[in-house]
Order: sequence, then C-alpha cells, then structure tokens
Amino acid sequence: MTGTKERKIKMPIKILVSDPLAKEGIKILEEEKSFKVDQRSKVPPSELKELIKDYDALIIRSGTKVTSDIISAAHNLKIIGRAGVGLDNVDVSAASKKGIIVMNAPAGNTVSTAEHTMSMMLSLSRNIPQAYASMKEAKWERKKFMGSELYGKALGIIGLGRIGAEVAKRALSFKMKIIGYDPYLSEDQAKKMDIRLADLETLFKQSDYITVHTPLTDETRHIIGEKQFKVMKDGVRIINCARGGIVDEKALDAAMESGKVAGAALDVYESEPPLDSPLLKRPNVIMTPHLGASTKEAQVNVAIDIAKAVKDAILEKGIRNAVNVPSVDSETLKNLQPYLNLGEKIGLLESQLSSGHVRKIKIKYIGDVTEYDVTPITMAIVKGLLTPILEETVNYINALLVAKMRGIEIAESKTSQVIDFANAIAVTVETNKGKNLVMGSLFTKTDPRIIRVNNFYVDLVPKGHLIYISNTDVPGVVGSIGTILGKGGVNIAGMTFGRIKPGGDAITVLNIDSKPSSEIMEKLGKTKDINDVKAMKL
Repeated sequence: MTGTKERKIKMPIKILVSDPLAKEGIKILEEEKSFKVDQRSKVPPSELKELIKDYDALIIRSGTKVTSDIISAAHNLKIIGRAGVGLDNVDVSAASKKGIIVMNAPAGNTVSTAEHTMSMMLSLSRNIPQAYASMKEAKWERKKFMGSELYGKALGIIGLGRIGAEVAKRALSFKMKIIGYDPYLSEDQAKKMDIRLADLETLFKQSDYITVHTPLTDETRHIIGEKQFKVMKDGVRIINCARGGIVDEKALDAAMESGKVAGAALDVYESEPPLDSPLLKRPNVIMTPHLGASTKEAQVNVAIDIAKAVKDAILEKGIRNAVNVPSVDSETLKNLQPYLNLGEKIGLLESQLSSGHVRKIKIKYIGDVTEYDVTPITMAIVKGLLTPILEETVNYINALLVAKMRGIEIAESKTSQVIDFANAIAVTVETNKGKNLVMGSLFTKTDPRIIRVNNFYVDLVPKGHLIYISNTDVPGVVGSIGTILGKGGVNIAGMTFGRIKPGGDAITVLNIDSKPSSEIMEKLGKTKDINDVKAMKL
C-alpha cells in the first residue's frame, strides 16, 4: 500500500465519505474509474461498524467518530482521510496497530483561521458586535463603545506554526509589535519574521493582546490560567481561535470579573456548545460558534487536499500528510516499524526534557540500524520532537520540512562499531539554554527502551505516563516518592534509576498507570533531596 512498485489495482476501490464534503473533492474521487464513491452522512456508530467492513478508504470531517471498535470491524480499510486538521475523532493508535494510514489536510484552513483571528481581534478592540446590537435596538451610544487601536500594541502569539505565522504577518501590517513563544522556532527564523521570541512569562507580562495557536495537548491545556492571568498587564485582551481548553475559562471569567482582562474573543470552548458558560453573560466577551475554518474557500481547500491525498495513496503515487506512517514500501516498513516507534519516543522525551529554543538536532545511528535507510527514522524522531507543540500539523512526511522552515539544523551520522548494544540511536538536542542527550535501543528487536539520558544510564520503557525526577543519590528518596504516590492513589508500574557515583546526582524515572495530579507533583517537588520533577507522557 505504501510502496512505489506497480501492482494491479483491484476493481473497484470502495470509498466511503461519511460526512459532508465539498463537491470539488467528490469530483476528484469520482473521476477515477477504479473508484466507487458512496456518500453517507450522519451514520450511527452501530450502522457504521457494519457498513465499514467492505470499504477500502474512509473520508470524514469532524462529525464521524472513528473509534477502535469501528476500526476493528474494518476488514479492508487501508486509509482514513480527515478533511481538516484535528484528529481527536480518530483513534490513530488503533488504526496504526492495524496498518491503516491516517492522513489529514492541515493546510486548507490556514488563511481562514488566521483571518478569523484578526476579525475577532479587531471586533474586540472596537466593540463592533456590541455596537451593532445597540444600533439594532435603535440606540446611538457612541461614548459607550470607545475602542482601542491595534497600532503599536504588543501582540503575544503562543504557537508560531502555519496559522500563528499567518496571524503575525497580518498583525505586522497593523504595526503591532509581535512577541512570540514557540520552542521549536529558531531565533534566526524569528528575526526573519520580525518576531521577538520570549519565554511564556515574559510574553504574559508584556503583551496587550494574547492569541493562542497550538493544538490541545497535556502541555498546552490551561496554558493560560489563574497563575498566568496574575502576571499579565491590566487590561489585557485574550483571543482563542485554536482549541477549547487551552484557555481556562473559569479562570478567564474570574480575571474578567476582577478587571484584569479587558475583553476576550473566543471561537472554541472547553465544552461545545458552551450554552451554560458564564462568559455568555459578559458584555466584553465576543463568542462565535467554532467558525475558524468555516469559509467556503477553506471547505473547498480541505476537500480537494484530502481527496487528492487519498487518491494518490490508493494508486500508490505517494503518501502525504500521513500522521502515522512514512512513505516506504510495506516490507521495509515492517522492518523499520520498531525503529520508527523508538525514534518517535526519543523525540517525545527530548521535547519534554529540553527548554529554550531548539537550534540543532544531532542524530547518531549505531550498529544494526545503520543497515537501513535511516531517513524515515530521522523523520520519526523529528516528528516526536515537534508533536507536543504542533500535534496534528506535523507528520512523518512533513517533519523535516517543518524543522527546516523553523530554522532547526539536523545532522545525521552512522557508525557500525558496536560497544554495549547491537543497535542504538543517540539524539542530542541543542537549544539556546543547553543540550540534552537521549539514547535508545531495541531489546529482542522489537522492544524499545531508553538506555541513557545525558550522563545517566537507565532501563526505561518509553510508554504512557512518566514522572522524571532529578535527585541526590541518598537513602530514603525512593521511599518518600513511593509514600507520596501511594497516598495519592497513583500506582507505579515500573521504575528505573541512574547515577554517576554514590551520593551524587541521580535520576529516578517512574512508569505510572495514570496522570499525576498537580498536588502530587507539588509535593514531590518539595521533598528533601529532590531537585526537579516533571510529569511526562510518551
């Protein structure tokens, strides 16, 4: 399915479109004589489970939920195409285990969402919706709706991917000063974009307007919350056209009540529709019903993009925007898959270890792995590194290009010389604040392990929730950790230690069954002989 070798395409290839798709996309699929395209909208899950058995490809938007239950019933399914960016309605892990390619259309709604963000910012500044409502009531209240100019104001942009970068371009045309936060954008690239990079605290302190353009992940959930509002300027304005949950709406409501926040413009919400939200009652909050990608042009663009991608993948003309597989032939993929999994885990761990702006990624391949073309593994490493900030917009196919566009240098080297392990991958990530080394290996050819973090040798299973602790190697530390987790109801599934010498610096990494609460993390951080603690997810 993923190769370049020619084969006879069976007749017909059945494609199910289970959500409304622009006719331009349907036309692309129907023009291929070997395709049979069926359009069925609002299919109940039980019916979809039966229906999906006979189809080779499924194209959806946000309405269809492709659960593991549905995927298990899909005997012939090879491709799931999402006409849009978000993949929270697709069980990507279940699809990957079954060898189903999952792809999206991340670029189609870029301009639409950027323009909506600017529209919300301008409306917020000039009270346009409120003034319009007043006029419809036959009132003339000029003084009531005194506005504020964008000119010369500081705009903080959290996340400078496709959409964030487009917002920056438009804001610069208003002569705004851009403060950006994105750990995967180099300083040189930011300068070219006329953006001043800063850490989050600086951005919060100095911005007059703050807009978010990141996916919703464990790292970005409530990235704007009670603590962040406290350090912001009085009269700050907040815009969220990205994902509900990035802004803590309860904390936002409190900040507006106190007068800290002068206004907010929201297109996405923690619970949709937000019909019970107290923000609905606030006159200085503008709310739209998730319209960021709702333009005719965006809907046509994503339909065309996903139709072309699905068509090319079926006809073996190449794979693009696949979030779970690189473009290699099936036999090579079978051999590489364990290394791809290991590489992505190393990248994810690096992203959560590192701080500052990434400048360079150095990858060293050691032993048996050097027998392969390692480019797909490099893609997996970079994808893992970029995923926490970019999520659905970075994939195996575009990872290297995204890194290049962000000014990140990637250097590869190989050595067949084996010292301790038959195969290993060592990744060093250099930022403006230092560097981190993570080394991984395969045990029994399929079992990925992290074997080294900086100067510490470990035996870590890179899976699920982790607690990463920097501590002093003295008696009692492990007991204290266990007591805190036990009282907090957190079960330890595995534990590994690393130290250089007795009584010196050490690390303790725990595999746990559930995400630790903020209270548990705070208690661990205050424990004697623990220097630093981080919650991670791989």
